[in-house]
Amino acid sequence: MTHSDATWFHENFAATGSAVGFRVVRKLDEVQSPFQKIEIYETTDWGNLMLIDGAIMLTSRDNFLYHEMMSHPALFTHSNPKRVVIIGGGDCGTLREVLKHKEVEHVTQVDIDEQVTRMAEKYFPELCDCNADPRAELLFDDGIAYMQNAAPESLDLVIVDSTDPVGPAEGLFNQAFYQSCLNALRPGGILVQQSESPLAQIALIRAMRSAMKDAGFQSLRTISFPQPCYPTGWWSCTMARKHGELNVFRERGAASKAFTTRYYSLDTHRAAISLPPFVFEALEQKP
Repeated sequence: MTHSDATWFHENFAATGSAVGFRVVRKLDEVQSPFQKIEIYETTDWGNLMLIDGAIMLTSRDNFLYHEMMSHPALFTHSNPKRVVIIGGGDCGTLREVLKHKEVEHVTQVDIDEQVTRMAEKYFPELCDCNADPRAELLFDDGIAYMQNAAPESLDLVIVDSTDPVGPAEGLFNQAFYQSCLNALRPGGILVQQSESPLAQIALIRAMRSAMKDAGFQSLRTISFPQPCYPTGWWSCTMARKHGELNVFRERGAASKAFTTRYYSLDTHRAAISLPPFVFEALEQKP
């Protein structure tokens, strides 16, 4: 098929007054799970494209940006992360990145929708090549309930790799959920959650940070990175620490890591935690 035969898929973002589009060749698959509709398209330039309820989740070409920045900054900030929980993350890309850290002893991924993982295994197999790692545990369950029932001070890191705060993910963006994460974290433990666009959704980030503080987290740090397939092309995640700071990390470990990354590095970590002045100032405003 030539480019002239292809069509375009556009996702419109009313809240930001913008849209993102990809040139698609054909629809590869579609499944309606008990929770949401999952679609897979083949694109001309970006590999495969996954949609959930019509919203872009990832492409083959750019997902490494998100998955690396959701995992490595927090893992290198923690002094010795051994037990990790990923809430959401059904495409398994974040799981793969976490398992690159040899000091991690166990990772539990809790995604409510098994169909997301099954579609990823079929159409994004490169993200799932560590699913059989003996340190990995894949659960298809309610992540909110899982954290409520987690043993106190049993975890070093909780990564909330969720969709936007609507539908099944809505309950992952409030003080009650953050409180359950705080209770499950050991002293020095870190929560990291995707936190939308720092250019167009600053009010949401402020509200998230306020809820994290109200839950009892001592320090917060929002970091930013490029993400072409998401609104505005500029994304963020927010780290919250039970005790201790987030502006210092294991720089020597990041510089000498024994695994390969395409975006994350010592320098990109330094840059990511140094937000532009207009974002920093906006985050200091009350929600």
